[in-house]
Amino acid sequence: MPYENLVQGQPLRPPDWMGQAPPKMGFGMYFRSKEDLRKGHIARAKRVVIKIGSAVLAGHAAEGLDEAVFSNLAGGVSALKRSGKDVVLVTSGAIAIGMKKMGLKKRPVSIPEKQAIAAIGQGSLMALYEKAFTPLHEKVAQVLLTHDDLGNRSRFLNARNTLLTLLNLEIIPIINENDTVAVEEIKFGDNDHLAALVTNLAEADLLAILTDIDGLFDKDPKKDKTAKLIPVVKDVDHMGAVWAGETIGTFGTGGMASKVEAAKKAAHFGVPTIIANGRESEVLRKIFSGEGIGTFFFPMEDKLTSKKHWIAFSAKPAGTIFVDDGARDAILKKGKSLLPSGITRLDGIFETGEVVRCVDRHGKEFARGVVNYSSGEIEKIKGMKTTEIEKILGYKYYDEVVHRDNLAPHD
Repeated sequence: MPYENLVQGQPLRPPDWMGQAPPKMGFGMYFRSKEDLRKGHIARAKRVVIKIGSAVLAGHAAEGLDEAVFSNLAGGVSALKRSGKDVVLVTSGAIAIGMKKMGLKKRPVSIPEKQAIAAIGQGSLMALYEKAFTPLHEKVAQVLLTHDDLGNRSRFLNARNTLLTLLNLEIIPIINENDTVAVEEIKFGDNDHLAALVTNLAEADLLAILTDIDGLFDKDPKKDKTAKLIPVVKDVDHMGAVWAGETIGTFGTGGMASKVEAAKKAAHFGVPTIIANGRESEVLRKIFSGEGIGTFFFPMEDKLTSKKHWIAFSAKPAGTIFVDDGARDAILKKGKSLLPSGITRLDGIFETGEVVRCVDRHGKEFARGVVNYSSGEIEKIKGMKTTEIEKILGYKYYDEVVHRDNLAPHD
C-alpha cells in the first residue's frame, strides 16, 4: 500500500487487513488507509442529504426528465431507509420540466421568467417523485426554501423542526429552492449550495452530490482525455497541494466549482461529501456498500458548531466591521471576542443580533459574527475601552461587540 495513501488513525483489527498484522508506528498507533477511513465515515452515517442535479434527472431523455431515473433513484433511497438511514433529498428539475411543458429550447434568463417556468414545473416534478416512491410504499413531502428561510435564525430553527418531524414520521423530505418567490438578493445561487446548508439544517452525517460526471478530476474530463479522477480530498481548504498549483477555476466548469464549495461548507460542519455520477447504475448502493466510486471529501477535524456554521454560511451579513491587526490576531489565533477597542470603522446599518462581516485593514474578510450592539452604538464606542462603554452610551449590554461564542471563521 503506497505510503502517501496512508493516514494515522485508530488501531485496526487483523480482519481489516485480511488476516495480516497492520503496519505499526510509534506509541502503538497503526496506519489506516484513506479508503478504510472513507468506508468508516459512510458506514457510520445515519442521516444523509442527497443532492440530485437536473443533468442526472434528465438521464438519456432528449428533453425534459427521465422517469426511469426517478424510479432507480427511488429504489436506492428506499433501500437506504430500510437499512436504517434517514434520507433528505435536495432536487433540481422544476425549470427543466417547465421548459418542456412550454416548448422552450433555451433556459430563461430573467428572474421573472425563471420564476414562472419553475412554478409551471414544480408540481410535475413532485408528481414524478410521488409516482416513483409510491410503489415502494414510501411517502414524500415537498419543502421549498429561500435563503431568507435559512438566513433568519428563528426561521432556520422552525425549518429544522419541520424537517426533523418529517423524518421522525418516516417521510422523505424533498427540498428545492422556492424559485417562484426568490429574487436575486435571496437566491442560493445553486442547489449545491442549498444542499450544503441543508446538512446543518437536517443535522446530517453525509452529503452525496449526484452529478453527470464521475467525480472531481485534475482537469476538465469533457475537454481533456488525460484527466484523472481524484478519489480522495483530505483537506478541501488547502487543495493547492492536491492540484499541484492549479486552482479550481483553471480546470473545471462553474458547476464542479460549486460542488467543491458545497463540500467545503459541509466539511466545516464536520460532514464528509461524496461527488459521484448519478447516472451510474445502482449508484447509491455502490456508494453505501463501500465501493470506491466518485470523489470523497473528508470533514474538518476542528468542525464548527451548528450555530457557528449557520453564522458562517447561512446567515446573510447586514454590514461590515473593520478591525486592526491586533483584534484580527486575537480572534483568529487566540479565540478571543471582538472588543470595541479593535474596531476602526463600519460599513452598513444593522441592529443588535444581526450577523456582520469582520474584515482586516486590507479589506479581507476573516470572520462573521452576531453583534451585541447596533451600528449606531458601535460607531460611538469604536476604538474605546470596554470600561468606557457605559460612560459613552449611558448603558452597557456587554463588554464584547461580538462574543467569541458567536464568531465563526470565514474566508
